[in-house]
Amino acid sequence: MWRIVPIGPGMANVLIIPYIPMNRLGSLLILPGRIRVQWRFMSPSEIKSGVVGVGFIGVAHVEALRRLGVEVAGVVGSSPERARPKADAIGVGRVYDSVEEMAADPSIDVIHIASPNYAHAEQARAVLAAGKHVVCEKPLAVTSEDTADLVALAADSGLVNAVCFNIRFYPANHQAMAMVANGDIGEPRFITGSYHQDWLLRDTDWNWRLQPEEAGGLRAVADIGSHWLDLSRFVSGRRIVEVMADLHTLVPVRRHPPGPVETFAAAADAEDLVSEEMTSDDAAAVLLRYEDGARGAVTISQVSAGQKNSVRYEIAGSESAIRWLSANPDDLFIGHRGRPNELLSRDPALYSSAAAGLVAYPGGHVEGFPDTFRALFDQVYADVANGSPAAAPTYPTFADGHDAVLVTDAITHSHETQQWRPVRR
Repeated sequence: MWRIVPIGPGMANVLIIPYIPMNRLGSLLILPGRIRVQWRFMSPSEIKSGVVGVGFIGVAHVEALRRLGVEVAGVVGSSPERARPKADAIGVGRVYDSVEEMAADPSIDVIHIASPNYAHAEQARAVLAAGKHVVCEKPLAVTSEDTADLVALAADSGLVNAVCFNIRFYPANHQAMAMVANGDIGEPRFITGSYHQDWLLRDTDWNWRLQPEEAGGLRAVADIGSHWLDLSRFVSGRRIVEVMADLHTLVPVRRHPPGPVETFAAAADAEDLVSEEMTSDDAAAVLLRYEDGARGAVTISQVSAGQKNSVRYEIAGSESAIRWLSANPDDLFIGHRGRPNELLSRDPALYSSAAAGLVAYPGGHVEGFPDTFRALFDQVYADVANGSPAAAPTYPTFADGHDAVLVTDAITHSHETQQWRPVRR
């Protein structure tokens, strides 16, 4: 993390330290008398990252990092043989044999984890133990015991830690959050919405997310529902405290190839398919109780034909309501009674400072899914450049990832008991 630079004959050398977490200053080396320390912040072009996972989301991470000027030094896949063609396709030169090999590389500053869910916890531990900053896809881990442990490890390390709840980072959602916090809609009363997809509609649709040993016991709720649950908390400013859930396995038997299948890949037509009984949720309906008395409801589905990736929420307040739909990501609907409704299109001149800071293109030039990763990573890497997390990070951290798993735990328990269940924090 540092280097010694000679600055001239008979002059002291300079030990340039780009960053060291503040809680590690006590462990600095005792330096020879003719070496002096020079502190400076890193620029994005000096930061090197590695990405674990070369599927759909891993590639999205690589592309967003490049937009920020961050060098992606290498990737890790399920095997070097499978990772090599993907690395070549996206122009990444090095394929590491393992997460441990990547974490041991002194040139790597940040590691992104975009692997199957079951691997997140151990990989994040390995990254933190190696002294690297870490960005992890959701869920942070499969169990709340693991997520609690990771929160503690990250806090002790002083390293930047983030969870990729990227949907927060559509600028309209930051604007909605600012409006709720400012009291523009009055007191939030009723929070409703949905997250629907159709990529697992057919019985021949397959992916590792359908295998509990890799994805965990929850599927649709953990995979996409966690995004909506986090988004509703972020925009409303209120945590979910109690849930009543009904989960559905609507495709009881699936047929799939013997080998792995890429996320969102077309259904297989081969005759040598393996039949497998399903236990995880294709869809769910969840009633919600929030802090301060607000109520809500959400439906989650990966079997809704025609819905490719549709996220929707509405927060009905005591004065007005706000509504957002991912199919029209630049527009925020503002509903009123007694005067005309409004449609606020993305415009930094009309946005709060927090929302305006996310906007990368002029109004009328739609910013979509890939842009949310860029906006999220831009805030994460500002802290990386400074060497440690800000006192109040503006991005979702491991603590947010832990809270999301506590909510999905409560959803599981509610479905199993068919009762309202509290979120146990």
